[in-house]
Amino acid sequence: MKLPPPLSFLPPLPSPPRLPRLPGPRLSSALVGATALELAVLAGHLITYPLGLTPERPERPEHPESRAGSAGSARPESPARTDRPENAPAHPLALPVTGDPTAPAAAPPVVLLHGFIDNRSVFLVLRRALTRHGHRRTASLNYSPLTRDIRAAAALLGRQVEAVRARTGHDRVDIVGHSLGGLIARYYVQRLGGDRRVRTLVTLGTPHGGTAVAPGAGLHPIVRQMRGGSPVIEELRLPAPGCRTRFVSFWAELDQVMVPAETACVDHPDLDAVNVRVTGIGHLALPVHPAVAAAVREVLETPETGEADVPVTGATSAA
Repeated sequence: MKLPPPLSFLPPLPSPPRLPRLPGPRLSSALVGATALELAVLAGHLITYPLGLTPERPERPEHPESRAGSAGSARPESPARTDRPENAPAHPLALPVTGDPTAPAAAPPVVLLHGFIDNRSVFLVLRRALTRHGHRRTASLNYSPLTRDIRAAAALLGRQVEAVRARTGHDRVDIVGHSLGGLIARYYVQRLGGDRRVRTLVTLGTPHGGTAVAPGAGLHPIVRQMRGGSPVIEELRLPAPGCRTRFVSFWAELDQVMVPAETACVDHPDLDAVNVRVTGIGHLALPVHPAVAAAVREVLETPETGEADVPVTGATSAA
């Protein structure tokens, strides 16, 4: 008699149930890298932030008489020079402009305008790129973090632009604005007649279409104005026939502050606008990334005709 194999009469043990795979977001390597870069930029900016708390000190003209007197009384006084440019003001205004004074007269000065709860220190890298490579005169502006209204900030920007024009002798300026700074500049150009004064407006991560910011941030009035559907955003959707300023908007695919990311694009039928897509970086890195700085410099050096054909390289691409 053949015996059955041992324990063959026992029923097989049931296999453990397979747990369902929980859905969740997949963090791409690009997003992880961009987040790490954002944290590094934030850490660096916290170090440089105190440098930008105070406004820029106004430049004082260097008089030949003072240079001769400082060399000693035994040195004869040099005759007064008469080669001062005709458009150089005799007395400086409160707003300083730095850069190469021998830059071509056709190149307008560049006004830099920071974002929300920030200051002019955010443009240290971009400003160095403009002044060293582009030989452009720049002015970095500060506005109070207590500013409650984009319209009031835009009016203040208009007065600062007039000061830059008077100091440099140029009829028009270029403006580069980061985040909220770009929105303030656009309101000045589009709603306050600033297109007569601004040749090119470059925006970096600016909520042109409004951004779905965190609810807690809405406690600040000016942040509420950056939300989609706010009265300010709706004003910027109104017709703007004959606007003479060209717009170049840099928007980052991995920008976690602009929600959705495409809200940083300029979309208006009356505006001469080019949107430049930036890959691999986020919101804070836009003003400090070398590829973005090079692209901004290239935009500002491009003549007013054919601006839609500006080539961009590195981390940027036309969109």
